Amino acid sequence: MDIWGTIGQSAILIFVLMTFFFLVSLGRKKNDIADFVWGFGLIFVAISTLISIAEPNFRAVLVTSLVVIWGLRLSFHIYFRNKKKEDFRLRKWQEKWGKYFVIKSYFQLFLLQGFLLLLVSLPVIVVNSTTSNPNLFWFDALGIIIWFGGFIFETIGDYQLSRFVKSPNKRGRIMTSGLWRYSRHPNYFGEIVQWLGIFLIALSSPYWWLSVLGPITIIIIIFKVSGISMMEKKYEGDLEFEKYKKITNKLIPSLPKINYENRK
Repeated sequence: MDIWGTIGQSAILIFVLMTFFFLVSLGRKKNDIADFVWGFGLIFVAISTLISIAEPNFRAVLVTSLVVIWGLRLSFHIYFRNKKKEDFRLRKWQEKWGKYFVIKSYFQLFLLQGFLLLLVSLPVIVVNSTTSNPNLFWFDALGIIIWFGGFIFETIGDYQLSRFVKSPNKRGRIMTSGLWRYSRHPNYFGEIVQWLGIFLIALSSPYWWLSVLGPITIIIIIFKVSGISMMEKKYEGDLEFEKYKKITNKLIPSLPKINYENRK
């Protein structure tokens, strides 16, 4: 199957997957499964496109394995995070949509997420649709190193935040230690870096230009859709957050800026 056939097949599978989980959410009367399905959906696309290859090469197996590792960690992290309470973003949408919640959640929460999932997974689809250049090159090695760096960063960031949130004496305060001392969103930084790594591995394909949409889409999602913008709006006006915001980079880690006000 050529690249376009694989993309079409993946689009149909994602549509079926998202519709199924939407029906599950109706039965449970909770939309928290929408967060869980993001990582699971990317695993689904990676494995299904790998299986469709007559003779999978090492690069395809490698990229699929990286996505499975990423997706499983993220899905279980989200599951345990939302086990006792629903994500505030989902609650906000439910209140905003009111009586149109069911129809809007299907189109804007599940089907839109499915479309974005397809775009993000394009580097994986490109790799798993390419039978030429089976040998690894230097940019494959660079991509693997970058991916592992991002994976470690995201994993540590999520772990530190989950421990902070569970601590009774810190509940309600702003996380400013660990990796969060150097970036306001180290977990999102790690996720972007991982997809940049997979994009580098996809450069061996003649359709590498399609895979550019993957990291671009994940950056847009994190900055404009449901990541940084919504998280920071939640704490807007909080004095501790505003102080933290002045001295800490939004995404790319760096040493905290000097707080001149505190030095006077």
